[in-house]
Amino acid sequence: MGYRDYLIKRGLSTIPMFLGLSVLIFTLARVIPGRPARLALGPRATDEAVQQLREQMGLNDPIWQQYIEYMGGLLQGDLGQSLISGRNVATDLLEYFPATFELTTLAMLIAIVVGVPLGVIAGQHKDKWPDNASRLFSFFNVSLPPFWAGILLQLLIAFQLGWLPATGRIGGVSPMPVETTGLLLVDSILAANSAAFISAAQHLILPAITLSLAPVADIARMTRSSFIEEYDKDYVEGLRTHGIPNRLIAYKYVLRKSFASTLTIIGLDYGFLLGSAFVVEIVFSWPGMASYGVEAILQKDINAMVGVTLVVGAAFLIVNFVVDILYGFFDPRVWHEGESE
Repeated sequence: MGYRDYLIKRGLSTIPMFLGLSVLIFTLARVIPGRPARLALGPRATDEAVQQLREQMGLNDPIWQQYIEYMGGLLQGDLGQSLISGRNVATDLLEYFPATFELTTLAMLIAIVVGVPLGVIAGQHKDKWPDNASRLFSFFNVSLPPFWAGILLQLLIAFQLGWLPATGRIGGVSPMPVETTGLLLVDSILAANSAAFISAAQHLILPAITLSLAPVADIARMTRSSFIEEYDKDYVEGLRTHGIPNRLIAYKYVLRKSFASTLTIIGLDYGFLLGSAFVVEIVFSWPGMASYGVEAILQKDINAMVGVTLVVGAAFLIVNFVVDILYGFFDPRVWHEGESE
């Protein structure tokens, strides 16, 4: 199996996974305890209003028919009407998703930049003070709840020192960058608007750091574990005898061979961040998809809940597909698996 066959196989495997995910999410949303229309309208709504909403949402049809109609609409970009905004859920998600994507992407970049070197240093100094300090740091990051970390950073950095803004996505910049991608940093660069870029970056730093704490710990621990396993092999000692510097051995040879396991945890953490950023978004008043999903849950907006969950699930599948592709660059053997059969 060559590289192209590997890509086709991995790409096709995501289709049944997405269909299975959609069936599960759609069914759970329709069979939740109570009547969805009554829950959405509240206990004081009249029976006529409830019945009208059921007809509007197609809840009187068999569930298999509802699913087919929903998937047909999904293929056309129609995720149903949101009870919160009155708009198509797809329109709402296009508005809110870029903010969450920008936040989680920067958070993951921070986690990689900090976590990978931390794991390498710990692996190079196994059971010595750098290793113990790294493990203590990772344990602290995992144990600290994100909402508490966010509040602490707000109190110290934003309110006490006044270095960065505490909430929001951008300050009162004029003119605002034209919305091209929905990503403020990218749109500011495209518009050559340095004031908007600086303001957006300042607002992004604290929530991104908060969201990156747990992934930093995961990446550092996985990098340390896989690095130690690779660092003990004979070829490393051979490289040392040839006078190659330890830093070059660690980052060019050992890390590359051991990075495949770290790449897997990066993909899992990134997908997890897309679906779990709601706590950080609420603390920092970040107008992202996670906040929209929380509001959908509170307002019993079924179409919005299903839409958000499907987008998160699809993003998770896409991220893991990309990870599978990158995995082959670090371990080309996966591209040729099954050739001898």
